[in-house]
Amino acid sequence: MKALLDKFMGESRYWWVILAAGILMVICGFAYWLWPVVGYAVASQVFGWLLIVVGVVQLLQASGPHAGRGWGWWLAGGVIDIFIGFMMVRSVVVSAAVLPYFLAFIFIFWGINALCASVRQSARHYWWLQLINGILLMLIGFFFIEAGWIQNMAMTSFLTSLAFIYWGFTLAMLSCDLKPCHR
Repeated sequence: MKALLDKFMGESRYWWVILAAGILMVICGFAYWLWPVVGYAVASQVFGWLLIVVGVVQLLQASGPHAGRGWGWWLAGGVIDIFIGFMMVRSVVVSAAVLPYFLAFIFIFWGINALCASVRQSARHYWWLQLINGILLMLIGFFFIEAGWIQNMAMTSFLTSLAFIYWGFTLAMLSCDLKPCHR
């Protein structure tokens, strides 16, 4: 996994911010699971602010002096995350109405990112874990499109809490691999 990140994502001295965002997303996911009625409006706002923070960290990683080979993914992800985050923070009504579509777009983007990483690292032993992660992320994204289209609040609430928990664990694991090793 370390070789994959060195060649595809690189290392970052801001790994701890990604870890903190992952832990916050897991906590928010469980809180949202327990209180879905109150959580929908709050979740869209919290998710918007978390996207802004993660997007700024991604831009810092892409523009740093040691950006690495995957700086384009960091740049694209940072711009998309900040844009979607500001759109969600701007209005509670708008963010609650379009939350499933924003989440769908984000999960499909990160699914494609994971699929590209698995194809690029197909000669390595555990490349298929990235492939499975990409497929799961894209599947969650397509479920969000379906939930938003039929306006099923129960399904959207369940998927949102599941997405917070899954993405939080994914970010926490990624942050551990992004930590620079001192030689």
